[in-house]
Amino acid sequence: MPDLDVPFWLQLAHGFTFFLVVAALIATVLPLLRQTAWWIRIFDFPRLQIVGVLGLVLAAGLVLEWHRPTDGTYWGPATLLVLLLAIGYQSFRIVPYTRLVKKQVEDSTLKDGRRHLSLTMMNVLQYNKQGQKALQVLQEADSDLIMAVETDLWWLEQLKPLEETHPYTCHEPLDNTYGLLFFSRLPLHECEIKYLLDDDVPSVHAVVGLADGHTKVRIYGLHPKPPAPAEAKTSTKRDAELLLVGKTIDQKDEPTIVFGDMNDVAWSHTSELFRRISGLLDPRVGRGLLPTFHAEYSLMRWPLDHVFVSPHFKVDDMERLPYVGSDHFPIYIKLSYEPHDKEKQEQNGEQADVEDHQEAVEKIQEGFEEEDEEEQEEATDPNRKKELTT
Repeated sequence: MPDLDVPFWLQLAHGFTFFLVVAALIATVLPLLRQTAWWIRIFDFPRLQIVGVLGLVLAAGLVLEWHRPTDGTYWGPATLLVLLLAIGYQSFRIVPYTRLVKKQVEDSTLKDGRRHLSLTMMNVLQYNKQGQKALQVLQEADSDLIMAVETDLWWLEQLKPLEETHPYTCHEPLDNTYGLLFFSRLPLHECEIKYLLDDDVPSVHAVVGLADGHTKVRIYGLHPKPPAPAEAKTSTKRDAELLLVGKTIDQKDEPTIVFGDMNDVAWSHTSELFRRISGLLDPRVGRGLLPTFHAEYSLMRWPLDHVFVSPHFKVDDMERLPYVGSDHFPIYIKLSYEPHDKEKQEQNGEQADVEDHQEAVEKIQEGFEEEDEEEQEEATDPNRKKELTT
């Protein structure tokens, strides 16, 4: 029976606040599971927003005097303690992507422009028709490398003027929101479009020559499918694609950059595993979140577009570029090639252990197995192929 001595509005306030407590705690706990279902992995993304909700319900609990034991029970103080622990955990995952910690990739002091390399990553949103605005932003950024994703033939025509200044290209325009265009001002010694897992999701693999005439940099441009009902029911193939590239990098010792719309956040378990497997560094660490999605909703943003670099590089500049009509902001970075002294351990990447390598192998295998299952479904159900590409 409701307590008749407590006003109804106050009972309602207690009930609604407790509902928010349960929801925020579930959103905090679910990402701890190593399951790949989209409805679990989706909670990797809004950690900052979850902290906001946790903070609000903590404040509401204090106003409602949950810190005072009632009827000899301590459910109120215990709830507030759990909220504090959840806020602490979420903040712990976010803090590396603020200015409160040391930069993982150091600032450059190099003045030799021949050893600089700039790039811009832009998800244009295929159905966005503000092509001239996107072209203007790219021309003003004037980076050496440009990758635009979600680009079809219409977008190729809109961005074709870039070929006047960036004559080296590697394009794969598609009408399924996974097309890509790659422009380079610098010579491409290799450039290949590969379909690593999904037969409708391309990636670019290239070797770029710096202006100094002898340094070559390996480039990977990625745009895997997100874990979402309309795209992929699990994160399995997204994770596998990223780790497949990570394992490839682990076998080489050369200047390397991986960039793109990863459809994953930097603080996810998979992104952190990728960094350990590949040995690459995240320039965001110590510089700020630079959230790129969602461009139109300022309270619901997180970093989806990434640049990871090998320890050969330092950062001259990194920024989020202006709105271009897409649901993503473009991201720009200017790097300098400054090979480090391994013995001094200036800025080496995190090291993967045996368990990390085993997990990566298992996730890659699961990705190929899921792709095989989908191909079998397509072979037996002609409508399945249509469903996946619409």
